[in-house]
Amino acid sequence: MNKEVLMNVATAAPEVVAQAATWMDPQVQLLIALLIGIAMLIYMILKTKIHAFLGLIIAAAVIGILGGIGQPDGIQPAAVASAITGGFGSTLGSIGIIIGFGVMMGEIFDATGAAERMALTFIKIFGKKREHWAMALTGFIVSIPIFCDSGFVIISPIAKAISKKTKRSIVQIAGPLAIGLVITHSLVPPTPGPLGVAGTFGVDIGKFILLGIVISLPMAVTATLYTQWLGKKIYQLPAEDGEGWIRPEKRLDGEAVTITASRDNLPSTLMSFMPILVPIALILLQNVLSAAKVDGSGILQYVAFLGNPIIAVGIGLLIAIFGLGKDLTRQEALALMDKGIKSAGIIILVTGAGGALGNILKVTKTGDYIAAEMAKTGIPIIILPFIIATLVRFIQGSGTVAMVTAAGITAPIVNAAGANPLLGAFACCIGSLFFSYFNDSYFWVVNNLMGFRETKEQIRNWSITSTVAWATGFVELLLLSFIM
Repeated sequence: MNKEVLMNVATAAPEVVAQAATWMDPQVQLLIALLIGIAMLIYMILKTKIHAFLGLIIAAAVIGILGGIGQPDGIQPAAVASAITGGFGSTLGSIGIIIGFGVMMGEIFDATGAAERMALTFIKIFGKKREHWAMALTGFIVSIPIFCDSGFVIISPIAKAISKKTKRSIVQIAGPLAIGLVITHSLVPPTPGPLGVAGTFGVDIGKFILLGIVISLPMAVTATLYTQWLGKKIYQLPAEDGEGWIRPEKRLDGEAVTITASRDNLPSTLMSFMPILVPIALILLQNVLSAAKVDGSGILQYVAFLGNPIIAVGIGLLIAIFGLGKDLTRQEALALMDKGIKSAGIIILVTGAGGALGNILKVTKTGDYIAAEMAKTGIPIIILPFIIATLVRFIQGSGTVAMVTAAGITAPIVNAAGANPLLGAFACCIGSLFFSYFNDSYFWVVNNLMGFRETKEQIRNWSITSTVAWATGFVELLLLSFIM
């Protein structure tokens, strides 16, 4: 095929697509666009030299163009670029700064020995071979007041230090932390998603919080057990010099390991935890005041300001710099933070690209079309919100968007049918945990901070872990439907 023929094909392609779109059902068109985009993304990441960052942007553009052409209310080709940049910017606007602060804080933790002190403290409290439960519980509690992305960025240096000291796979240590964070983030207010779902269904917030904690525990346990099994298959440890990761041929965690401080000048336990505890306390206070609808006048407006995650984590970074890093020279401190910023680059870019893809899927209304059709079926009422949330989650990536969308569609149906609205609300939240993958920013945050670059291992490490929690929650939902 010569160059002239190729040019003619390229020129005619948009017209052919536009003509086809005039007779094609809009829903079918959107589904075809989605399937083509996902297939291209998987192929590019698995089989070509194209980086995941570029692959996500290309997939978003393809879905946007193919899904919008010929639809009066759909996104037009000229608007695809704006939707991509809008999704990229909005995603990083919420967590980009926090990622930057977090990685800088992590470098200071590591250099000053704070991360090691934290690891030693957890090991002392929970004992050897139970570090995974310590991490799961940490994530479980921390994610109630703050976003799971922020929590993982802040606390993952602790998991890395524990893995390095105990010679246990990072999967077995950071995996439980990641799942503990995302489960309560998805099921327990005052995080925005569950709080919005509870409001849509009109359920009591207190009951929602208490039952959410109860439902979350078995989900965290089963997913943590999966990470312990997977850690035996993927034995990955932080390198001794702190740069990169290693995979020893011989497992070392079964040997007698004496956990002692590597040096005498480790910071105190209190100072080691302060950069984390202070931001968490500020964010928690702000969320409590907001949930209680306290008048934000006077001093309370400053509390709300300090409790903003960006400000709170920034304060934590300042505590790390001037508290933990009091013995560092100016040049040493700046060098450490520069190192952290460099490591954050890929995380920020890929995270933003995932947000761009998610925004394209949102703008093309693919999730809305599928959810509306599901609502027309005869699926049992309590299962309906779960399925819709699952589908929306898989399509556009955001757990919060998935649960809120499912709640908006199904709350009137659940309430009109006389079903338990509390279970309907939890069905939306549990469904939003399904198979976290490329279009979910948390997928990239978790995998990159744990040192996984191969797609197959990324899916085994996080996509399957989140799905185990999702499946456990579904079983709990079915059991509760018989007794509530």
